[in-house]
Amino acid sequence: MSKKSFNTPSRRAFLAGSAALIGAPALAQSIPAGQASRDPTQSARRNISSFRSLDWQPYFDNLRNGAILVDIDSRAVHYWNEEKTIYKLYPSSVPLTEDLTRRGRTRVILKDPEPDWRPTPSMKKRNPEWPDYIGPGPENPLGTRSLHLSWTYYRIHGTHDTRKIGRKSSNGCIGLYNEHIEELYGMANVGTQVLLI
Repeated sequence: MSKKSFNTPSRRAFLAGSAALIGAPALAQSIPAGQASRDPTQSARRNISSFRSLDWQPYFDNLRNGAILVDIDSRAVHYWNEEKTIYKLYPSSVPLTEDLTRRGRTRVILKDPEPDWRPTPSMKKRNPEWPDYIGPGPENPLGTRSLHLSWTYYRIHGTHDTRKIGRKSSNGCIGLYNEHIEELYGMANVGTQVLLI
């Protein structure tokens, strides 16, 4: 290929396409059952483009009511349904600091289709200028859906601020793109087991 042919519109199209690809948000991935990696010690980079699929068996004894795995380090949420026919992988936001991060086993105790938001006492102490209440809608920090966990104040929820996804940006909760929490909300049940690692 000559230098002249590379400077034609095809070069501009290549550069524009590359920029669009880099700027596009990561989308949830569906992985056929049985094709997930079985090595939980695999290293993962810390950006949303370095997801790795996982198998549920190193983390859960069974898939009764489905299972959600939140990987804080790779900023990813994994979901498996009880029938072992659906596996989803979503980019997420995670807590800002380690002291805001909670790890361990919990479960979904409430599915909220129109979440409203109140800052926790510790959030209000850190940010006294924050409002005391925001109702459902586009200004709500919990987005369009929320899965309440058995730990007080902890949720997996949506966000209208898509810049937060893939970052350490929350006060303890796990955030997803609104379209992803809506999908997960439709599949998860009250009683779905959740593990944060």
